[in-house]
Amino acid sequence: MSETDLIKLYSSRILALAAEIPHQDRLADPDATVKKRAPLCGSTVTVDVDVEDGKIARYGQEVRACALGQASASVVGSVVIGRTKAEILTARDQLRAMLKDGGPVPDAPFDGLEVLQPAREYKNRHASILLALEALSEALEQAEASNCA
Repeated sequence: MSETDLIKLYSSRILALAAEIPHQDRLADPDATVKKRAPLCGSTVTVDVDVEDGKIARYGQEVRACALGQASASVVGSVVIGRTKAEILTARDQLRAMLKDGGPVPDAPFDGLEVLQPAREYKNRHASILLALEALSEALEQAEASNCA
């Protein structure tokens, strides 16, 4: 990776998002908690979620990731409250397609993830970028299963 490529990848917008991650306080007694790790780089994201009436009511996250993973968690955290499981699963699948298949930017309100388009070319960064939505998707599955039991 050249210096120019690094500058493009780690834009000031990505670095600003990484510095302003919302919902960094963990929840005391969440409906579900999931920790995901990107094996290649060691980035981790842990999410706590409370669901009410089928929507995310409270959200907490602990992000120990590279700037790209942090930026992704920042965008997700900024729009997550009030979202449904279907919206989260769609955003996860759209982000994966954007990175791996050259698909379009995820739909609003997750369209802020477009800032990560330059990472398409860096497959070794994809897992870290996907961590927040993958952990949240799994947490919502767990919350739904425990609420149905």
